[in-house]
Amino acid sequence: MTMTKYELRKRTGEVKEGIRPCGVEQVVGQWGRAWQVDWFSLIMVLLLLAFAPFMVFYFVMACDQYSCELSGPVWDLYSNSNTLHNIWKRAPSFSWNAAKIYALWFASQVFAYVALPDICHKFIPGYVGGIQEGARTPSGAINHYHINGLQAWLIMHALWVLNAVYLQWFSPSIIFDHWGSLLWCMNITGYVVSIFAFIKAYLFPTNPTDCKFTGNPFYDFMMGIEFNPRIGQHFDFKLFFNGRPGIVAWTLINLSFAAKQRELYGHITNSMLLVNILQGIYVLDYFWNETWYLKTIDVCHDHFGWYLGWGDCVWLPYMYTLQGLYLVYHPVQLSPAVVLASLTLGLAGYYIFRTANHQKDLFRRTNGKCFIWGRPPKSMNCSYMSGDGKRHESKLLLSGFWGLARHFNYTGDLLGSLSYCLACGAGHLLPYFYIIYMTILLLHRCIRDEHRCAWKYGSAWQDYTQAVPYRLLPGIF
Repeated sequence: MTMTKYELRKRTGEVKEGIRPCGVEQVVGQWGRAWQVDWFSLIMVLLLLAFAPFMVFYFVMACDQYSCELSGPVWDLYSNSNTLHNIWKRAPSFSWNAAKIYALWFASQVFAYVALPDICHKFIPGYVGGIQEGARTPSGAINHYHINGLQAWLIMHALWVLNAVYLQWFSPSIIFDHWGSLLWCMNITGYVVSIFAFIKAYLFPTNPTDCKFTGNPFYDFMMGIEFNPRIGQHFDFKLFFNGRPGIVAWTLINLSFAAKQRELYGHITNSMLLVNILQGIYVLDYFWNETWYLKTIDVCHDHFGWYLGWGDCVWLPYMYTLQGLYLVYHPVQLSPAVVLASLTLGLAGYYIFRTANHQKDLFRRTNGKCFIWGRPPKSMNCSYMSGDGKRHESKLLLSGFWGLARHFNYTGDLLGSLSYCLACGAGHLLPYFYIIYMTILLLHRCIRDEHRCAWKYGSAWQDYTQAVPYRLLPGIF
């Protein structure tokens, strides 16, 4: 059996399990976002700023005008069967009705986040809500967060069901009926938020020592300058915009698509039910574990810029719900075998995703004094420096799923993403964009995360990668 370099060094006594100190050669406070921008990164930033909004528009327009056939617009233009002017004329435009709907939705989310103290943690066993402590920032600060996402999700969905069954103030298909016009409203909101965050970082940053200026305005605008921009003590931009209004809306959007399918065809297909169930589990998991989310890469490493501001307002609600949108235009009735296979794959992916994250969270909360897969966990002791010059101790987990691969939670996430796509059959490429995008996103996150960890932990990170040599798939990658 081939041993890794780490195992060989440990056997010879050069490295002792659990007490490997971190190298001290890392630069103090530089384990967050990049300080300098190379030409490749700048080109990618400019391409994303230019083409990401266009891509969202293209997908919505392709469904609206070409029944979700992604090649339809390109072929029409190539064969002179249509013109850009005609496509643009037929595309949904801004409407004040959509603006009112979105303004009411956005205001309700701000109210639920700011004005309603969490009570769910008081009567739901196992749920952690209320004011919670986040991870240490690169400057050494520790922020506190108002965790009440589950409460907001429950309230909004209870109101939705109440309206659909009893009140009937609006049609359950209201989101689909204004989907194109709402895109304008969400884009406006995303850009306003991103521009405000950019200006705020210069004029009145929440924590100046956690700001990073590269000197390139395009990169700073996209990737963000402030680490945790806030208004007041607890209104945190990253936590609010990632979860509310984006993820709370995710399941409501899917419900609206299901309602439109029933309105058009007289029934809801099993594929639409499957997408609603699998994605509903994912969304509920996020809010149930919102406190755990404070330890993830989004909060612990990313600064708040266009990437998160516009992405949470536009990309997430539009590109993460493509399966439900597709099934409105192409209702698919799956065979029982395909339903079972897709459901099994989705649940298996969720199990891996949740169990891996739970193992790391348990390890952190107990400082390693726990059992993972029935045994005490193996780990490496490391240290790092924050921007205030203080040294802090940390541990890297080597057991459970984290002993199989360094990002095995992403593997589960990808399996779940694939199950959503498979639920749509094999008729078109559009619903499979999600698994393509998630693969690129999570691979990029692996690289970004490991780059930061190399800065943060120094030579100990090299020993960790030797102990756990695979990123996503044991024995393969």
